[in-house]
Amino acid sequence: MSAMRHIAVIDIGKTNAKVALVDLTTLSEVALRRMANAPLRQAPYPHHDVEALWTFILNSLASLNREQRIDAISITTHGATGALVDAAGELVLPVLDYEFDGPDTLAADYDAIRPPFAETGTPRLPLGLNLGAQFFWQQKRFPAEFARAVAMLMYPQYWALRLTGVAANEVTSLGCHTDLWDPWKADFSSLVDRLDWRGLMAPVRPARDRLGPILPAIAVRTGLHPQTPVFCGLHDSNASLLPHLLSDAPPFSVVSTGTWVVSMAVGGKQVTLDAARDTLVNVNALGNPVPSARFMGGREFSLLTDGKPLDCSGSDMLAVLARKILLLPSTQQGSGPFPRQAATWLDADGMNDGQRFATISFYLALMTATCLELIGAFGPTTVEGPFARNRLFVGMLAAATARSVVASEAATGTSIGAALLASDQAATHGKGERLEPPADPAWANYVSAWRAAVEAQG
Repeated sequence: MSAMRHIAVIDIGKTNAKVALVDLTTLSEVALRRMANAPLRQAPYPHHDVEALWTFILNSLASLNREQRIDAISITTHGATGALVDAAGELVLPVLDYEFDGPDTLAADYDAIRPPFAETGTPRLPLGLNLGAQFFWQQKRFPAEFARAVAMLMYPQYWALRLTGVAANEVTSLGCHTDLWDPWKADFSSLVDRLDWRGLMAPVRPARDRLGPILPAIAVRTGLHPQTPVFCGLHDSNASLLPHLLSDAPPFSVVSTGTWVVSMAVGGKQVTLDAARDTLVNVNALGNPVPSARFMGGREFSLLTDGKPLDCSGSDMLAVLARKILLLPSTQQGSGPFPRQAATWLDADGMNDGQRFATISFYLALMTATCLELIGAFGPTTVEGPFARNRLFVGMLAAATARSVVASEAATGTSIGAALLASDQAATHGKGERLEPPADPAWANYVSAWRAAVEAQG
């Protein structure tokens, strides 16, 4: 095959699944396919509809390849998700939805054996947000099925297995609040050995490893060249971070936005992470620990706007700043920097739709600024993903951090980084517009009012 230029990126998010075609010459997305991604609420427990996703992936690859020959495939997915497969590569149990509360029924037993935060950088999270808790629950509740498993795979590598037949794991997903990885030793955690799972763990390979060409049946189904390589892949927030690791000088931070808003600090201030406030240690694509914090900002935005597209006039924005209409945390409880506080509106009587949109955007920015503060972020902040297109969010984030914010131009914040796995180049795409903190003191006053109200809320 000739030199690789067009990379198909399979991007499985919690809310949407996408296949993007990235041009490595311009480091831009030139085509995109998208579908809604919702779990199946049926026996034996809520789980991901992997067959619907697989059909979408194959159809998208075939469609994109008819428009422009695909030279390689890369993969990125959300975290807190893994697969148990048998010797034939088939699932022994459905891929569990991390929002299912089943693992909580064994919380006391799991808490007794999970490693401490100091070992893994993993906070104890509810539901199935700790992947180790998912596997533990599955082993206890479905022992016969679990016993048939020959490999535990992280979610990106499950799709890589289906494409290539090669089983692998990779550190960005292993290091994403799973309890399964020690980021300082770059090895599996004590939990893996305590539960005798090390033999089940597929080999750990770098994100940019070529696992192999696509299987012959995939080539026939999609029309791709039989030697099309598939790269190992990585966790989605780390895909957003990778271009900056390759090209930016620390200190800087990256905010990856989607269902989750994940903030990652590189070269920031030394801080002690607070596990009770959803800070954690991620592992980047180069294998290094990265202080991180997150909250379910995309989910909150959808709930608060009821899925409706909203906008805001300049007068509405100014009214919110002047009246100090505030939304206090948290709309989604159980995670984020204020996991036990209930959302409250202040001075919101009579607000119109535009003012509501402005207040929601400001709230999300202030939550993000809190996350950045908790991880010692310093230097400019780049926002990747859909929130980068919200100027109210970007402006308030600059005001709240008192640092410049770059709104990334990429439509899908993860696709450029995932595509770079197929390239040796270090230069990243055009960064996007840089916004400095607003000069109008009304913005800083609004930040102070929100922080004071949050503190008073307790």
